[in-house]
Parts: sequence; structure tokens; C-alpha cells
Amino acid sequence: MADDFTGATKFRSLTGPAKALERSVLFALTLVGAAWAGELHIFFGLAFFKEQYLGLFVGLTLAAVFISVKATRESGTDRVPWYDWLFALGAAIVGGYLVVLYPTIAYQLGVLTPDKVWLGALAILLVLEATRRLVGWSLVILAGAFILYARFAYLLPGLLYAKGSSWERIASYLYMDASGLLGLPLSVAASIVIAFILFGQALYAVGGDKFLTDLALVAMGRFRGGSAKVAIVSSSLFGTVSGSAVSNVVVDGAITIPMMKRSGYPGHLAAAVEAVASTGGQIMPPVMGVAAFLIAEFLNIPYGEVALAAVIPALLYYLALFVQVDLEAAKHGLVGLPRKDLPRLRPVMRRGWVFIVPLLVLVYTLMIAVWEAGKAGMAAVIATFFVGVFWKETRPSFAGVLKAVEEAGRTLLDIAVISAVAGFVIGAIHLSGLGFKMSLILTTLAGGNALLLLILTAIVCIILGMGMPTAVIYIMLAVLVGPTLVQLGVNPLGAHLFLLYFGMLSMITPPVCLATYAAASLARSDFWKTGWAGMRLGVVAYVVPFIFAFHPTLLLKGAPTEIIVAVVTAAIGVFFMGIGLAGFLFRPLGWSARATTTLAGLMLIPPPSTGLWLTANLAGLAVGVAFILWEWNMAAARQAPVADADPSGR
Repeated sequence: MADDFTGATKFRSLTGPAKALERSVLFALTLVGAAWAGELHIFFGLAFFKEQYLGLFVGLTLAAVFISVKATRESGTDRVPWYDWLFALGAAIVGGYLVVLYPTIAYQLGVLTPDKVWLGALAILLVLEATRRLVGWSLVILAGAFILYARFAYLLPGLLYAKGSSWERIASYLYMDASGLLGLPLSVAASIVIAFILFGQALYAVGGDKFLTDLALVAMGRFRGGSAKVAIVSSSLFGTVSGSAVSNVVVDGAITIPMMKRSGYPGHLAAAVEAVASTGGQIMPPVMGVAAFLIAEFLNIPYGEVALAAVIPALLYYLALFVQVDLEAAKHGLVGLPRKDLPRLRPVMRRGWVFIVPLLVLVYTLMIAVWEAGKAGMAAVIATFFVGVFWKETRPSFAGVLKAVEEAGRTLLDIAVISAVAGFVIGAIHLSGLGFKMSLILTTLAGGNALLLLILTAIVCIILGMGMPTAVIYIMLAVLVGPTLVQLGVNPLGAHLFLLYFGMLSMITPPVCLATYAAASLARSDFWKTGWAGMRLGVVAYVVPFIFAFHPTLLLKGAPTEIIVAVVTAAIGVFFMGIGLAGFLFRPLGWSARATTTLAGLMLIPPPSTGLWLTANLAGLAVGVAFILWEWNMAAARQAPVADADPSGR
């Protein structure tokens, strides 16, 4: 189910005191979050419960939503209605109660009192209404279904039966328990994601967006199909900053899609390239999507370990995309962009060190110094503004800094509200015991077979992901299915990355795929043609998770020799698959030739961990190489008569 209305149409355009209050709340949300992520409370020796901070975070977030976001598409944009002022006041009360009284009631959370019950009910209603405004009805309906199950599970038969909880217990638990609103999703958003959103806005404030685009143009613009390759590089770089597929499509696609269409790519293919490239930003280190930070918290490992494990699968994803757009360019006779339209490398890099330094700081603090992710993000923010002042072209104005802070708060609203409602889902699952029951149901359906369970999980991910954020899908499946996958022998990190990948794929898998919707709208292309092209371009993401779930060498786990062999064979396999899916090498390929190369690629992707897989790798390599040599000879034979012909025509 798609959003009711998206983008700029959601937000009001206020003036006067209302605008000043809106900006103040957004500033406060960003600055409070940045202070917590940067661990200033530890530096100054301030001791208080994390739940108090989360209460403040929730209160500011909900207040900002009801001041800034319209109730419906048709609502006025120049003023805040009276009922939204009441909602904002309610948000302040809900958050303020936790800030002030949590230390007193922390050890009596199980005791039901009227204040907990009524404020809990108010918190649930406010979060669901904020979710409806920002995300749409799909997530509201899903959360409502889980809450209703926690209440009425006693009416269901068989494995789905549960005792059920009272409304009072549900309201209090979801509001105040660490497995509910104040749980892991909100904690990650309020202490980690905020830092990386601010980092992205800081890069924009010093002109980082232009640098990323220019760098992509310098690197790829002169090659055949250069416009599409520029889109891939720039979208992947933007994606590592934004972490949102849809916003990435909207921001970057407004530039890259027209550029691809002008160079000769069909509209639906240009849109598909942008959607797939932007979606891949969620899996591309060093800064991945929100779900990657959740993986680190679920598994209690450093985020750097998650990012390092994700490197090879992400590179394979983009390799498949590169191979296909290159062959599509050859198929359509497309050439690179004119040299006069390309920026020069030296000026780009002379200005670019300003942006490279913060990225190096981020990689060092995350991967080598192993700082907490939020603290590392804030170090990158400070580095960005620090080095930005040295050049006139990158020196941000005071107004620019203020805008970066305000936009960071505005960008955070979606993620914070999604995280809050995800906490309700997890809380309802815990209250009802549905997690154990769902694991039992899926295990029974799979007959204890890990591969079949992965297939069922992938299908569930894509179905549940229709119109839903990746992080929510990941959270639900991590609670419901993650433990069962591990029990059946799947590597824990591989299992959670599997859930991340298939949650992400809902963005480009028809019939409901928000990134593809956005790209097709920008390209004015047919949605279904765009959707099928996107699935083809992103095919590696449908295949590789099944491989690394059982073969962690693709996650850089194992002996160096094994990892190198696994990466090389997988890369060759992806190359062969790209040829088969694009349907072109030196000439257009028929369906039998395409099937042959695709099968050869599939045989090469699994690492040669056993005799069976080694045999499959060798067979795939032999078939693929033989096919390429055959096609090369056929192309040479076809060109020979032309070369031997008399140029004068006599």
C-alpha cells in the first residue's frame, strides 16, 4: 500500500510565530540528538536513564510532526489547525512524563496506574497518527494488526492461540517498556541515525553533493553509456549518505534520469537504473541504511564489522548493474558524454579533499578505532565543518549551517516515527508470544530445511515490504525468523544481512515498489516496464543472499585464500549473468545463448567450498569462457568480409 502523499506535499509552509516554533523544535531535535550521539552527557559526567532521553526525543519528534506535517493532502499549508496544536501539546506531555518521572517509576513498570495507562494510550494514538501522515496507512494497519493480535489472540485457533492481554496492560507496556516504544529501533534512530543524517546535511552544506556528481562524471562520463554509469556512481555515493532509496531517487534522479534519456537510454531503463542504484545505497558501506545499524545492535557487534561484511555483496550488486548498463549501451550504440561537458579531474580533486577527509575520519573511527557508530558519525560532522572553512567555495554561511541543522531534524522525522511504530510491533510480538509461534509455523512449513526456510522468508519479506520501509521489515523478520535461521545452521550475520537484502528488495520489486514508483514518475515511463527492468538490473540481490547465508566467505569470514577465490569466482559469475540478462555481447543474443551464460554465472557464484561446488565452478567457468570465445570468433568472422571489401566500392 503506497503512501497517501509524499515529499514536499506533506509539509506545511508556515510563516510568523508558527514558523519560528517549527524551526525551534527541529533545531532542538537535531541538537539534542547530536549531543547524545556525541556522548556529551558522558563527557560532562551527567547521569540519567537512556529512557529519559528517548522520552525527550519522542516528545520533540511528535511535536515537530504535528506542527510541520499536514493531516491530509488537501489540508492548508499556511497555518497549524487547532487540533494539531492539541496533538503537539499531547506529544510534549507524553515525552515530558518520561523525562521527569521515569527515574521514580523505573522499578515499578509492571504496576498499572491510571497515568501510565492513559498516557500510554495517548502515545499509541499520537505515534500511529504521525505514522499515517508521514508514511501512509500501510504501516498503521500493520502495527494495528499486531496490537489487536496481542489483545484478541485468544479468539484464534491452533498455533496462533494465545492468552491475550488487557488494553491497560498493552497501553502501559508499549509506552514504557524497553521492548516497546523505548526499545531498540528508537534507540538506534535517536543515538546513531541522527549523527549520519546530520553528516549528510553537513556535506550538502559545504557543497558535497556537487563534488560527488563531478567525481562520478570524471570517473565514468567518457565511457560508453557514461550517463548511466555516472548515475550508478553518484547514486551509490549519495545513498551512503542518505540511506533512503526514495529520497535518493528524488534528489539524484532529477539530474541523472534526464541525462540518461538525452544520451539515448529508453525512459524505463533510465528510471530502472536510478531506482536500483539508489536502493543499493542501503547496502553500500561505509554508511549503510538504518537496518544495518540495527543489525549491529541485534547481534551486539561493532557496526564496522557489519559494514566490512557487507562490502563484497554490495560490490557484486553494483558490478552486475555496471555490466548490464555497459552492454545496454553497446546494444543501443550509445557513446560517452562529450569531453567538453565533463569537469576536469584536477580542479575536482583540488576541491574534493574537503570531502574526502571527513569520509576518512568516518572510516577510521568506525573500522579501526571501533568507536560507537553515533560518536563516529559526529566526528565526521565536526571534520566536515572544520575542513569546509578552508576554501571559499566550500565555506558554509551561518545561514547554511542553520539550514543543515533544520533539514537534519526534518529528515529525521520519518525515521524516528517509523522506529517508534516498529517498537510497538516488537512490543506486541513479545506480549503475545507471536515470535516463537511464527518461528514454529515457518519451521514446520519448511520441514526443518534451512534453504526452504530462506525461500519462505524471502517471499514474506517482499510481500510484507510492499510500501513499507526496509527497517520495519528487517525488524519484524529479525524477531520472528532470525533466531530460527541461526538454529538451522545459517551464519548469524549472514542471516541478518539476508533479511536486510530482501527487505530492501521490496523497493524495486513490483507490484508495490516505492523507489521504482519515484523513478518512473521522474522519467515519465511505464511503471511495469520500469519495474521488470529494475528486477533484472538488481538480480544479484535476489541471488547472492542465498549464497552468503551458507557461505560466509563472501562476508569476508574465513582464510584469506578461500576469500580471494570466492570473490574472484563470484565476480566472474556475476559478469556472465550480466551478459545473459542484458542479452548482448558482441551481438544480440538469442534466448538459448542468454540462458547458457546465465546458468554458467549461477554455477560460479557459490564459493568452491566442497567438491560439488568446485565442480560446479569449473563447469560454469568452462561454459562461460567457451561461449565468449565462440561469440568473439563469430564477431570476427562477421567483420572480416567488411574489412576485406574495397573501400571505394569497385
